[in-house]
Amino acid sequence: MSAADRFCLAGVMGWPIAHSRSPLLHNHWFAQLGLKGSYVPLAVEVPKLGAALRALPTLGFAGCNLTIPHKVEALGLIDRLDATATRIGATNTIVVGKDGELSGTNTDAWGFVQSLLEKRPDWRADAGPALVIGAGGGARAIVDGLLESGCRDIRIANRTRARAQDIVGDFGGFVVSVAWDARHEALADARLLVNATSQGMAGQAPLDLALDRLRPDALVADIVYTPLETKLLADARRRGNPAIDGLGMLIHQARLAFQAWFGVLPEAGAELRAKIEATL
Repeated sequence: MSAADRFCLAGVMGWPIAHSRSPLLHNHWFAQLGLKGSYVPLAVEVPKLGAALRALPTLGFAGCNLTIPHKVEALGLIDRLDATATRIGATNTIVVGKDGELSGTNTDAWGFVQSLLEKRPDWRADAGPALVIGAGGGARAIVDGLLESGCRDIRIANRTRARAQDIVGDFGGFVVSVAWDARHEALADARLLVNATSQGMAGQAPLDLALDRLRPDALVADIVYTPLETKLLADARRRGNPAIDGLGMLIHQARLAFQAWFGVLPEAGAELRAKIEATL
């Protein structure tokens, strides 16, 4: 049965969940594509995650997204994990199979790369080194996306270097860790800088990084989208560097999840972006 012939049901599990913009994204696409369906927020505490996931087939869900704190916890609770989620070590998208099997994937890596290409269609992952600040789940997804796109020189700088070393150990020889005190020097020949931390988010201190050594043509990306214009991006724009906020990654990762559930890859679109920006 095609998506057009059934009621399409999906949602997002997290704790808390009221802040999520995912319902706005997916319900916009249902309306845009003329599909009957709904995408709902599902407030699920960690101890109840397994039961909630196993209820998805019975309730008629095509799948769900996972957000904090469930992306890693779910790894041991589902039937199958694809290569992308395995490499990243987290799943943000669960797909319900015809037999009720729960499969996990991770759309963050693809979403990040698409956010770059949306703003800079000529961007090439193999153009030169990338410096990624942070070593959490967002950083791991970004490293995976860059490697899959052809980047062969990725530097990870994190306050706790051991966490950066974990990424190096998991992803191999094209990834190296950089001491936190050496992060400024590591910018010198970088063609891409990514803030994959929460620094710069509303209520957080700005990222402590001077851009003096950064090439004027280097791309600067931030996964933070509240606010859209972090201090890092404002500093980059003042220098003339092209800058990309985190909203694109949010939108594009959701597109791939929608396709996994309903067989249609929806468009990002200026109208949808404006609708989300109005809530920030």
